[in-house]
Amino acid sequence: MPTARERVRAELTAEITEAARRQLAEVGAAALSLRAVARELGMASSALYRYFPSRDDLLTRLIIDGYDALGEAAEKADDPAAPPLERWLAICRAVRHWAREHPHEYALLYGSPVPGYQAPKDTVPAASRVGVRLGMVLGDAARAGQLPPPARVERDPRLVSDDAVAVLGGDHPDLDDAVRVRALLAWSAIYGTISFELFGHFVGSVEDGDRYFDLTMTELAGLIGLRAVHR
Repeated sequence: MPTARERVRAELTAEITEAARRQLAEVGAAALSLRAVARELGMASSALYRYFPSRDDLLTRLIIDGYDALGEAAEKADDPAAPPLERWLAICRAVRHWAREHPHEYALLYGSPVPGYQAPKDTVPAASRVGVRLGMVLGDAARAGQLPPPARVERDPRLVSDDAVAVLGGDHPDLDDAVRVRALLAWSAIYGTISFELFGHFVGSVEDGDRYFDLTMTELAGLIGLRAVHR
């Protein structure tokens, strides 16, 4: 059980990060200021520095929290007992829904880089959660014999990293580098589609956003071999 001091620290940390999220909505990540957050909370800047020594530390916390929240939404949407295409679409819809509900946090994760900030490796596990879940769908489909026969492209570690192989379904005869490249393309296209919608780039082009998104995600699923299972 946490001590009273640990509980107080956890509560204050949560208050600081929540105030920082409001700052994101008001001024954007590039203008995020520890002093402004401290003023909003009625704290001395020196007191806030005991929790977050720099703006970059606070940004890292916001980024990890954002990725974790997005990953949790994707994981909750996934039903491992469902057919692969249904699982894929459920995850994609959950990612889009989270982005629409949290546009400023999504912009922090997938928008313009914050000048002067470089995300540390600490952010990688959280950032990979959605990809891991999509990779599970791909790997489960391969193990169930539900993918088309692959081209048997020879493994090239200079093309797709070993870490990416682990995320994108792991090692399986039906998962070669050609499939992994298409999976990476599909993964990135999910965020590209959502970003275009969120940042207004589909205005004048797309009339029914929900239908367009589902059709696009279905096309991406087909690109990596996830097709409807007729029962």
